[in-house]
Amino acid sequence: MLLIFTVIFGIAYPLLITVIAQVPGLKSRADGSLIKVAGNVVGSKLIGQSFTDSSGNPLPQYFQSRPSSAGSGYDPTASGASNLGPESIVDTLPDPSNKKDLGKQSLLTQVCSRSLAIGKLYGVDGSRRSVRPTGGFGARGVLFRPGYHGQITRVVSINQAAPATPFISTYKGVKVEAGKFGEDYSKGHVVPIRGNAPTHPAVPADAVTGSASGLDPEISPAYARLQEALVAKTRGVSVAQVAALVAKYQKGRDLGFMGEARVNVLQLNIALDKAYPFKK
Repeated sequence: MLLIFTVIFGIAYPLLITVIAQVPGLKSRADGSLIKVAGNVVGSKLIGQSFTDSSGNPLPQYFQSRPSSAGSGYDPTASGASNLGPESIVDTLPDPSNKKDLGKQSLLTQVCSRSLAIGKLYGVDGSRRSVRPTGGFGARGVLFRPGYHGQITRVVSINQAAPATPFISTYKGVKVEAGKFGEDYSKGHVVPIRGNAPTHPAVPADAVTGSASGLDPEISPAYARLQEALVAKTRGVSVAQVAALVAKYQKGRDLGFMGEARVNVLQLNIALDKAYPFKK
């Protein structure tokens, strides 16, 4: 029985599946949906990748992918998310006595920081709810008061380390303090402070959050539209020309109702290089 099942499932079955995988229409998928340019593999349409320089700065001639927490970014051998969720709102402040200690940012601060950076890059308002107007710190405050409905006696901006200037000077008539490393704020109530950020931010959600796998090769049409002007300017073409390519590579919902509309970043960037080569 050992010999029989070894032949059937160890040799015959794998060979059969390999043969079936070479059938036209399946071969590309079985081989990893690889994309070639001039005979060279440049990526897979199923796995995202970054379009940045050696320092990690976005290359303005290309459309940018969404953030990735898979390894150092889009590593298929380390697929996964950051494991941070909606409750990740309080930063771990750096130890002022240790210059190498950078602290640890909450998901809230990471998202808000990314949004501000993207807004600056593409010339739009990058502020989001719970973000201070002039920086990337998540705006969360600790309110000290007797019970949940008593008079507020103290307010601390916990994600801003002293001697930083709090993103707002007062909250409901109480002066706002900057947070201090090592101080216990467990007796206070953590609350979001919106500030003057818009209800509907200009920077789409997929521009500042990673996918569950960290390998998503696609972005939303809204994020693509946000990038069109800079890509067009960098390549010396009109926004309408770039927008036409985006529309060409945009896919709608599967079967008309599943998922969301999206644009494959690698395929779009390859099409850009072919239609409107970038000249330094």
